[in-house]
Amino acid sequence: MPVPVPDFDDLTAHGITFRGSENGRIVKSSFKKSLGPDEVAVQVTHSGVCGTDLHYMMADMVLGHEAVGIVSAIGSACKFLKPGDRVGWGYEHYSCGLCTPCLTNEECHCLNAGYYGASDFDQGSFSNIGVWKEKWLFPIPEGIKSEDAAPLMCGGASCFSPLIEHCRPIDRVGIVGMGGLGHLAIQFASKMGCEVVVFSGSESKRTDALALGASAFYNTRGVSDYSTLGITKPIDRLIVTTASLVDVSQYYPVLTRKAIVIPLTATKETLAVPYYDTLFNGVKIIPSMLATRFMQTKMLEFANRHHIRPLIEKFPMTEAGIGAALERLKKGQIRYRAVLAWDA
Repeated sequence: MPVPVPDFDDLTAHGITFRGSENGRIVKSSFKKSLGPDEVAVQVTHSGVCGTDLHYMMADMVLGHEAVGIVSAIGSACKFLKPGDRVGWGYEHYSCGLCTPCLTNEECHCLNAGYYGASDFDQGSFSNIGVWKEKWLFPIPEGIKSEDAAPLMCGGASCFSPLIEHCRPIDRVGIVGMGGLGHLAIQFASKMGCEVVVFSGSESKRTDALALGASAFYNTRGVSDYSTLGITKPIDRLIVTTASLVDVSQYYPVLTRKAIVIPLTATKETLAVPYYDTLFNGVKIIPSMLATRFMQTKMLEFANRHHIRPLIEKFPMTEAGIGAALERLKKGQIRYRAVLAWDA
């Protein structure tokens, strides 16, 4: 169905939102907010569905944090965006701008930042409206369709940032897990010039992994000793993209000395590794979760230039459509990112 156009009355935005609830049922709700001087109203057209959204299905809050839409109105102090511009937003909503992380361009580590699930519970990307700070909205390159851009706003940035920071074109990069994050990480790493090796417990994903840029695929289902996988050339960087933590030490036999392991998993589980083997082999473990605004912008430019796109399944932006997308995501059935669309 066509996107419901939000209403505006003296720069007050009115729109439709979709919330979680105590029993996990998706509930249609409404949103109303007046624009501040530095705020922008966005008519949402598409939203990615992220694994993090599953954590908040039973919370009384508007869901979604991978939005793409059209600027509908701007506050009096806005300088860069104008009505009609196509923009997106991601997991982080704002930062203080004054602390050390903010002043060193690491605002994703700001202790006073606003994040999805921790602030602004009355709005999210499962909606037709959003009101956000202008500097936390990101212009979408013309060459990327909105339905493809939505998953990049969180999933894409989460993969791209650690690859840029810790990986080099001369590195052999292992991607653990081939789902919403993993299939994007394969593309980014490949286009960066890295040799990409995929570890997955699903043999059915081999063809997709190789088509997206991997040079090798190893099925780890039922394998306890990874030294038996037949890997003759060790891995320099290991990106862990699985929804829950894996036993990182299983990969030690196939890693180079001084390898870097980068878990992207957002979980409260405890990460345990054998200290002596970690010390002796010089393995560094560097978790990564969010991208800075700079990296978010550069990720979109890179994805546009190298034609990196998510493989998506579309669902309607309705209570039933959202419920279906979340249910398939919960069961691990999405290949590889779900996208909600008003025109689906």
